[in-house]
Amino acid sequence: MMRGCCAPIWCRGGRNYGGVLSDLMSAHAALASLIAQSRRAVAFTGAGISTESGIPDFRSPGGVWSRMKPIYFDDFLASEAMRREAWRRVFTGAMGWTGATPNRGHRAVARLVAQRKVAAVITQNVDNLHQESGVPADRIIELHGNASYATCLDCGTRHELETLKQSFLGRDEIPTCRACGGLVKSATISFGQPMPRAAMDRAETETLACDLFIVLGSSLVVYPAAGFPLLAKRNGARLVIVNREPTEYDDIADLVINDEIGPTLSAVVPLD
Repeated sequence: MMRGCCAPIWCRGGRNYGGVLSDLMSAHAALASLIAQSRRAVAFTGAGISTESGIPDFRSPGGVWSRMKPIYFDDFLASEAMRREAWRRVFTGAMGWTGATPNRGHRAVARLVAQRKVAAVITQNVDNLHQESGVPADRIIELHGNASYATCLDCGTRHELETLKQSFLGRDEIPTCRACGGLVKSATISFGQPMPRAAMDRAETETLACDLFIVLGSSLVVYPAAGFPLLAKRNGARLVIVNREPTEYDDIADLVINDEIGPTLSAVVPLD
């Protein structure tokens, strides 16, 4: 079985989808057929869907963690210096997670949600681009949080970044909660921070309810989030993986397309 970036385009299993496909049009037709047959699909998105909007991924050369060390949750709690550095990164845009616009991939997912083909979007991303593409917030399950606002770690009060930015840059004040005085942190999940229980439970429920699970731009190496495709497959759903690079789940997938997300989805889901 051939492997490699952006090639080959192949699918496995199923009486309609056997063998290796070297033709992108055939792969797109296979994906369109799987979507047409599905009654309840889930889209699972990773960094690869947003790189086409100019947002860097995490682990590749030039990615976020190759340029700066992550700040662990315990260090954020324990060290004023680490909190100050974390907020510096937020307000200078050093992470590169905000300020972009949705691309064709995001818009195609939004179209599938509007068509009631995709019941939920489970995302590892924190860039808010699914919301900005038009997916209703109640259809989005954010496993790693959201970088577009902040929350109090004690009482959960939401804080808008622009207000916090004025205090931090203007008066050098590390943000604290206006409601309870507790520590405020960007609403992303840091290394060592507990996963959001409600989001994980919702993701599991949607995964078990779907008949088609579409992975878009995830390397499937970050757990526990990466366990959802396997859960879907074991529960009887078809599994599609669209990612530039091979993943460890390729061998169990019904269809694997090693190509960019935007061109692939826009060929399958026409956009206005």
